Amino acid sequence: MNWTDIEADLKKILTPKRFRHTMNVVESATKLAHTFGCDPDQARLAALLHDCAKNLTDEQQLNYAQQHQIKIDRVSQNDPQLLHGPVGSILAGERYGVTETAIQNAIYCHTTGCKHMSSLDKIIYLADYIEKDRSFPGVDAIRLIAETDLDQATIMALTNSICHVAQTGALIHKRTIDARNDLIIKTKKLR
Repeated sequence: MNWTDIEADLKKILTPKRFRHTMNVVESATKLAHTFGCDPDQARLAALLHDCAKNLTDEQQLNYAQQHQIKIDRVSQNDPQLLHGPVGSILAGERYGVTETAIQNAIYCHTTGCKHMSSLDKIIYLADYIEKDRSFPGVDAIRLIAETDLDQATIMALTNSICHVAQTGALIHKRTIDARNDLIIKTKKLR
């Protein structure tokens, strides 16, 4: 499918609010890709498809994950919407014909982050987090850091996310903790 067809399909299956969010993420990801020397076409397409599975119910997320051998850990079992990234990475290939591993990986980890995040992974994670309609404590500081330091902005976003989830009493996914620790170790050159 081409960009226009994918965009038209997403406009049909996502709520108007989710579609507007998606287009904001595309805008943010494109800017970040240019800033940090990442392929802007990959960033735009990954951003466009990052929430392609968001419209699925919890039951559909779990069923799709099971059918496609996506590991369902205890946290995802209890919060199936965390699966919309992994499910979306498969759906991007099956429904939209997007088979580039880099794009699928960025979709896969855009919600929780993961160890060994590529620049594209960080861009999609961050673009989703800081798009212009997001409004929560700390987002403006992260947007400012995102203008010059992709790793530090991603660490800040992961930290903010962990704190917020902990304060609400919800489950924190291990991939988020692993992503934060991995980036801190790499940026501080720890062992």
